[in-house]
Amino acid sequence: MDSRSSLVLKYPLIDNLPVSIDLSVLWGDMDAAQHVNNTVYLRWCETARIEYFRTAQIDTSFTLGVAPILGWLDAKYIRPITYPDQVLITVEVTELKTDRLTMESRVYSLKNQHLALISKQEIIPYNYEKLYKTPFPNSWIEALRTLQPDL
Repeated sequence: MDSRSSLVLKYPLIDNLPVSIDLSVLWGDMDAAQHVNNTVYLRWCETARIEYFRTAQIDTSFTLGVAPILGWLDAKYIRPITYPDQVLITVEVTELKTDRLTMESRVYSLKNQHLALISKQEIIPYNYEKLYKTPFPNSWIEALRTLQPDL
Protein backbone atom coordinates (compact mmCIF):
# COMPACT_ATOMS: atom_id res chain seq x y z
CA MET A 1 0.00 0.00 0.00
CA ASP A 2 1.44 3.41 -0.93
CA SER A 3 1.48 6.33 1.51
CA ARG A 4 -1.41 8.15 -0.18
CA SER A 5 -3.61 5.03 0.03
CA SER A 6 -2.93 4.64 3.73
CA LEU A 7 -3.63 8.36 4.26
CA VAL A 8 -6.99 7.95 2.51
CA LEU A 9 -7.74 5.08 4.88
CA LYS A 10 -6.85 7.28 7.86
CA TYR A 11 -8.86 10.26 6.51
CA PRO A 12 -11.59 8.61 4.37
CA LEU A 13 -13.31 11.91 3.47
CA ILE A 14 -10.32 12.80 1.27
CA ASP A 15 -11.67 10.49 -1.42
CA ASN A 16 -14.92 12.50 -1.68
CA LEU A 17 -13.31 15.87 -2.25
CA PRO A 18 -13.48 17.44 -5.71
CA VAL A 19 -9.79 18.41 -6.03
CA SER A 20 -6.54 17.24 -4.46
CA ILE A 21 -2.94 17.56 -5.57
CA ASP A 22 0.35 15.93 -4.58
CA LEU A 23 3.53 17.99 -4.32
CA SER A 24 7.10 17.20 -3.33
CA VAL A 25 8.59 19.01 -0.37
CA LEU A 26 11.82 20.66 -1.51
CA TRP A 27 14.86 21.11 0.70
CA GLY A 28 14.63 24.85 0.05
CA ASP A 29 11.07 24.90 1.45
CA MET A 30 12.51 24.61 4.96
CA ASP A 31 13.55 27.56 7.09
CA ALA A 32 16.13 28.08 9.86
CA ALA A 33 13.91 26.11 12.26
CA GLN A 34 14.41 23.06 9.99
CA HIS A 35 10.76 22.66 8.99
CA VAL A 36 8.71 23.90 6.05
CA ASN A 37 8.31 27.67 6.25
CA ASN A 38 4.78 28.90 6.97
CA THR A 39 4.58 30.81 3.69
CA VAL A 40 5.22 27.62 1.70
CA TYR A 41 2.01 26.09 3.06
CA LEU A 42 0.10 29.12 1.75
CA ARG A 43 1.70 28.76 -1.70
CA TRP A 44 0.69 25.09 -1.71
CA CYS A 45 -2.90 26.12 -0.87
CA GLU A 46 -2.79 28.71 -3.65
CA THR A 47 -1.63 26.05 -6.13
CA ALA A 48 -4.50 23.78 -5.07
CA ARG A 49 -6.97 26.68 -5.30
CA ILE A 50 -5.89 27.46 -8.87
CA GLU A 51 -6.15 23.75 -9.72
CA TYR A 52 -9.70 23.81 -8.35
CA PHE A 53 -10.61 26.72 -10.64
CA ARG A 54 -8.92 24.99 -13.58
CA THR A 55 -10.84 21.78 -12.89
CA ALA A 56 -14.08 23.78 -12.65
CA GLN A 57 -13.11 25.51 -15.94
CA ILE A 58 -13.21 28.97 -14.35
CA ASP A 59 -10.92 31.38 -16.18
CA THR A 60 -8.43 33.00 -13.78
CA SER A 61 -6.44 34.81 -16.50
CA PHE A 62 -8.17 38.23 -16.33
CA THR A 63 -9.14 37.94 -20.02
CA LEU A 64 -12.82 38.45 -19.16
CA GLY A 65 -12.09 41.45 -16.96
CA VAL A 66 -13.41 39.51 -13.95
CA ALA A 67 -11.25 37.03 -12.06
CA PRO A 68 -11.15 35.57 -8.56
CA ILE A 69 -9.11 37.48 -5.99
CA LEU A 70 -8.10 36.41 -2.50
CA GLY A 71 -9.97 38.54 0.05
CA TRP A 72 -8.56 36.97 3.22
CA LEU A 73 -7.20 33.73 4.56
CA ASP A 74 -6.47 32.07 7.82
CA ALA A 75 -4.21 29.16 8.59
CA LYS A 76 -4.04 26.75 11.48
CA TYR A 77 -0.66 25.05 11.62
CA ILE A 78 -1.11 21.67 13.27
CA ARG A 79 2.17 19.74 12.83
CA PRO A 80 5.43 20.57 11.07
CA ILE A 81 6.57 19.04 7.81
CA THR A 82 10.23 18.47 6.97
CA TYR A 83 12.21 17.48 3.89
CA PRO A 84 12.02 14.90 2.38
CA ASP A 85 8.27 14.36 2.14
CA GLN A 86 5.32 14.44 -0.22
CA VAL A 87 2.23 16.44 0.66
CA LEU A 88 -1.37 16.00 -0.34
CA ILE A 89 -3.36 19.23 -0.53
CA THR A 90 -7.14 19.05 -0.70
CA VAL A 91 -9.44 21.94 -1.50
CA GLU A 92 -13.18 22.43 -1.59
CA VAL A 93 -15.72 25.23 -1.52
CA THR A 94 -17.46 25.24 1.85
CA GLU A 95 -19.74 28.26 1.35
CA LEU A 96 -21.04 30.06 -1.73
CA LYS A 97 -22.61 33.52 -1.58
CA THR A 98 -23.55 35.88 -4.42
CA ASP A 99 -20.36 37.94 -4.08
CA ARG A 100 -17.85 35.60 -2.39
CA LEU A 101 -17.04 32.02 -1.59
CA THR A 102 -15.13 30.30 1.17
CA MET A 103 -12.68 27.53 0.35
CA GLU A 104 -11.00 25.14 2.75
CA SER A 105 -7.61 23.62 2.06
CA ARG A 106 -5.91 20.89 4.06
CA VAL A 107 -2.26 19.88 3.83
CA TYR A 108 -1.31 16.31 4.75
CA SER A 109 2.16 14.82 5.18
CA LEU A 110 2.30 11.54 3.28
CA LYS A 111 5.54 10.47 5.00
CA ASN A 112 4.16 10.97 8.50
CA GLN A 113 0.50 10.30 7.71
CA HIS A 114 -0.84 13.37 9.49
CA LEU A 115 -2.80 16.53 8.91
CA ALA A 116 -0.38 19.46 9.02
CA LEU A 117 -2.50 22.53 8.16
CA ILE A 118 -6.07 23.71 7.68
CA SER A 119 -6.58 26.97 5.80
CA LYS A 120 -9.73 28.87 4.92
CA GLN A 121 -9.75 31.43 2.14
CA GLU A 122 -12.38 33.90 1.04
CA ILE A 123 -12.43 34.41 -2.71
CA ILE A 124 -14.11 37.41 -4.29
CA PRO A 125 -14.96 37.94 -7.97
CA TYR A 126 -13.15 41.13 -8.90
CA ASN A 127 -13.51 43.33 -11.96
CA TYR A 128 -9.95 44.29 -12.83
CA GLU A 129 -11.03 46.84 -15.47
CA LYS A 130 -13.34 48.80 -13.16
CA LEU A 131 -11.43 48.00 -9.93
CA TYR A 132 -14.29 46.74 -7.77
CA LYS A 133 -15.81 43.49 -6.59
CA THR A 134 -18.72 42.13 -8.56
CA PRO A 135 -21.28 39.33 -8.21
CA PHE A 136 -20.21 35.92 -9.45
CA PRO A 137 -20.77 35.39 -13.16
CA ASN A 138 -23.53 32.79 -13.67
CA SER A 139 -21.06 30.61 -15.57
CA TRP A 140 -18.85 30.41 -12.45
CA ILE A 141 -21.77 29.40 -10.22
CA GLU A 142 -22.78 26.70 -12.69
CA ALA A 143 -19.18 25.45 -12.90
CA LEU A 144 -18.83 25.35 -9.11
CA ARG A 145 -22.10 23.46 -8.74
CA THR A 146 -21.05 20.98 -11.42
CA LEU A 147 -17.90 20.24 -9.42
CA GLN A 148 -19.72 20.32 -6.07
CA PRO A 149 -23.46 19.71 -6.56
CA ASP A 150 -24.29 20.39 -2.89
CA LEU A 151 -23.37 24.09 -3.14
